[in-house]
Amino acid sequence: MSDFIFAFMDCEFGGLDPELHDITEVAIVLVDYRLAELASGEWKIVARPERISEEGARIGGYSKEGWRDALPVRQVLSEIAKMMPKGRTVVPAGQNVRMDVQFLERAYKSCGIPYPFDYHVIDLASLFYAWSLVAGEQVSALSLRQAATTAGLLEGGVPHRAMADTRLTLDSFRYYIGRLAPRPVSDSVPSAATAEDG
Repeated sequence: MSDFIFAFMDCEFGGLDPELHDITEVAIVLVDYRLAELASGEWKIVARPERISEEGARIGGYSKEGWRDALPVRQVLSEIAKMMPKGRTVVPAGQNVRMDVQFLERAYKSCGIPYPFDYHVIDLASLFYAWSLVAGEQVSALSLRQAATTAGLLEGGVPHRAMADTRLTLDSFRYYIGRLAPRPVSDSVPSAATAEDG
C-alpha cells in the first residue's frame, strides 16, 4: 500500500450530465497510504454559459463575478497532472467520487491529455456504510453531510464548495477509519449461512 497515493477530490459542475455540463471547480488533496497530507490544490475553471444550469450554479456557488480569474480547463487539467507524484499509483477518493471521475475522464479525453489517475476509486459512502454495520448504527443517508454530522464534524450546513467538501470528506474518512476497531464478525455482520437461513 505504501506505493499508493490517494487523491481526495471534489468537483463542482454546471449540472449532473458530463455530456451536457462543464466542470466549474476542482479541489484535490493528495495523501499517502496513512492519510497524511502531501499536497493540495484548487482551481476555478472557465465554463461555457450554456453548459451551466441555474440549479448547478446555485448549488456550486458559481457566478460570473466569482469566476473572473478562472482558468481554461486544459490548463487546469495539465496542472493537476503535473501535481501527481511520478511512479506512484494515484487513486481517486471522495464522496460519490465516481461522479467526479466521470467528468474528469471526459475532460481529459476531450483535451487529449492522458488521464493521470488509477481506475480504482475509494468512496466515503462505502466506508460510512461499513462503519454503520460494525458499530451497529442505523444511518438515514449515505451523504457527506450525514457522514460528517454523525462523526460530529459538522453542525448545520456549509457552502457547497470543492475544497471545503474535499477536506470534510478527508476528515470524515479519517474519523471512520479510526473507529473501525476489530470486532468478531458475528457481532456486526450476519454470516453467509445466517443470511441464507433468514
